[in-house]
Amino acid sequence: MKKFKFTLNGKEYAVEVKKYEGENAEVVVDGNEYKVKVQREEEPVQTFKASPRPKAGTAPKVETKTKATPGETTPGGFRACAPLPGTIMQIFVKEGDVVKRGQKLLMYEAMKMENNFLAEVDGTIKEIKVRVGDNIIQGALLFVIG
Repeated sequence: MKKFKFTLNGKEYAVEVKKYEGENAEVVVDGNEYKVKVQREEEPVQTFKASPRPKAGTAPKVETKTKATPGETTPGGFRACAPLPGTIMQIFVKEGDVVKRGQKLLMYEAMKMENNFLAEVDGTIKEIKVRVGDNIIQGALLFVIG
């Protein structure tokens, strides 16, 4: 249960969220129970583009770098990195899972909002670099997708 304090028209209210499922919540406001319907504004999903893969039959361009950058495809796979700092809440895949671009990989809390992190490329989860409860910084490596 989460507890909040709200100020409405200059009056402070103690609010406790007892249950929250989908659009419905049960809350207690100053000792009175209410069943409420929650409306959320849709937040735009932030995605990042990967470098295009080489076409079949063409030799890939080889570059030498000492350090891979977020969103880069390396010999080890595509590096999926955190766009914002936050806390990992849920992980929906495991190593070895085949994923499609746009598939939900994990949910994390950032800037006091729940955010879904989606696969940026098709592939197989080679490595999961985080665990539920981890605090991450912007640019932190989350997954390697091969």
